[in-house]
Amino acid sequence: METLRERKKRRTRESLLRAALELFTTQGYEHTTVDEIAEAVDVSQRTFFRYFAGKEEVAFAVQNITEAAFVAAVRARPPHEAPMKALRQAFLEGWDAIRETVESLVPVELYLRMYRTIESTPALLAAHLRRSAATEETLARLLAEREGVDVDTDPRPRLAVAVFAGVIRVTERQCSLREDFGPEALRTLSAAYLDQVGSALTGNWRAA
Repeated sequence: METLRERKKRRTRESLLRAALELFTTQGYEHTTVDEIAEAVDVSQRTFFRYFAGKEEVAFAVQNITEAAFVAAVRARPPHEAPMKALRQAFLEGWDAIRETVESLVPVELYLRMYRTIESTPALLAAHLRRSAATEETLARLLAEREGVDVDTDPRPRLAVAVFAGVIRVTERQCSLREDFGPEALRTLSAAYLDQVGSALTGNWRAA
């Protein structure tokens, strides 16, 4: 059971997180200081650094949690599933749980706004791509372990993850360009795009 001290610490961390994302999305990441984030929660700069190493860490705090949840969901998929199906089902079937995790920290609307901020901020976009590459490598090694292959000699795990990540990247970008795109629309679009991977890669695109 969570103690009173632990509850207070969790609430302070979540308050700092929400305040940071609000400031990043309203006045810009580059124009927001740690002092402003701390002041918004009525704590000291020193308190901020007890919870986060800096602005970049707090900017990606929610994404860190959702990515870890997705990796865990892939790891939990039935061993008989083909790799691409395991990735697809982990994403789609784990959607509600991941959404609930986000909502326990920040409003989903704020989470989506933050993604648009990441897309439009060069420093954050570079960090996002670097972090995504690390997550993709984790997933590739997980798939290789599931399938009993060597990730360093068999290209298929990295190729499968690259294709899957590319689809998610496309749908996330679509979401970032349209403010009327909500979580369910993103899930539906992702499912539709994943269903087209086979024909997109091997089919003839030209009309008969």
